[in-house]
Amino acid sequence: MASPTFAAPQARLAAATIFTKTPAGSEVDPLSNPPSSSSEAFSDAPFTPSASSSSSSYSSPSSTPEPRDPHLLPKFTPSSLARPSSPVLYLPPLLSSLPPTYPHVEPPTERPPLHTETRLPNIDPASLSLHKALHHFHPRHGYAALPYGEAFNWNELELPEDEEREWYVVAFRSRRKEGSDGSPLYEADRLAHEEAVMNGGLIMYWYGVPDPTTGLNLATCVWQSRMHAVAANSRPHHIKAMRLAAASYEVYTLERHVLRKEKGSKRVTVEEFTGGEVGW
Repeated sequence: MASPTFAAPQARLAAATIFTKTPAGSEVDPLSNPPSSSSEAFSDAPFTPSASSSSSSYSSPSSTPEPRDPHLLPKFTPSSLARPSSPVLYLPPLLSSLPPTYPHVEPPTERPPLHTETRLPNIDPASLSLHKALHHFHPRHGYAALPYGEAFNWNELELPEDEEREWYVVAFRSRRKEGSDGSPLYEADRLAHEEAVMNGGLIMYWYGVPDPTTGLNLATCVWQSRMHAVAANSRPHHIKAMRLAAASYEVYTLERHVLRKEKGSKRVTVEEFTGGEVGW
């Protein structure tokens, strides 16, 4: 089964499994202390959450959606992605396509990932193993309000036991301003993502949809190194997306983490980034 190819942000919702969200209830709002300035918020972000991180006026899906083929990718506009008329579906990872010299990796038949049209210029062996493992990456219920290490199935991913590596991870927690026009940011995000893949280092990008009650959303990306992420900051499409996002979000919090794989274990762990270089 060939893995779907990414063409535009609205195609990132795959229809493998229905993913239902419930109100956050009494959970603490992780966005209660947003950064003090837009420059602080975006200083290390490769690109911004797309227009799917829509305003807090998100409407709940219809309880009686029309039947559809679960193996076909749905098509969305920025508006229908934020306010779908049918249940929100399983959200797959968007993996950067491997360099053309690398053999094709057969995706899983259940919950297959999406791949970019643009290819990475290179990838190291351990990152290739992570890339393969991320074919099985998926969010957990209530991801937008969970601590980052619990928001995804990191503890289920397996890599070769003899490999040792660390990767730089950025997470974006956001709530869009009600009534803000997401179309320009939507396009800027698409171009910034393509730019990041083309220039190397970006392994995966994933984003969710706003919580129907709180409007909170979560997006994340995994880099081969922090140097790759920092280099992406100065590229033109990222700069444009950063400027648009600064005016589009009510709250926006940037988190930095380290994904670590130690020799002798098949699992990865998520740790808070405390400084210094990560990866190579």
